[in-house]
Amino acid sequence: MDLRQMDSFKPLRAALLALVLGASALAAQATPSAAEGKLIDTLIQRVSQMSAMVFVRNGSEYNAADAAKHMQAKYDHFRKELVTAEDFIERCASRSEMTGQAYKVKLAGGTVRDANEFLNNELRALRQGTPKP
Repeated sequence: MDLRQMDSFKPLRAALLALVLGASALAAQATPSAAEGKLIDTLIQRVSQMSAMVFVRNGSEYNAADAAKHMQAKYDHFRKELVTAEDFIERCASRSEMTGQAYKVKLAGGTVRDANEFLNNELRALRQGTPKP
């Protein structure tokens, strides 16, 4: 291929680059759909009502209402970076942004579980329409 033939690809390369950059910009402005936002809000509300549970964040214990307030604050902060309820759990409800430590949930019987696993199970129940136990 000679130099003149390579020059003919410049407009195509420029168009492809513009497409890739445009798609990246759209992804950077992602927010949950109305349905996903409703699921996230319902999950936070569900957490706030789990009075028999203790949420462990960075080694400190919090009641359900305080845990839900913390999740809501993180959701408000990171909303533009989330698309799904699973994204919310991963980014806002599973680990500390500051320490990287995983959040835990202490159940009524004393069993401790990762918040990620617990909240994903709650989300599955919400998606299936299973009422809160």
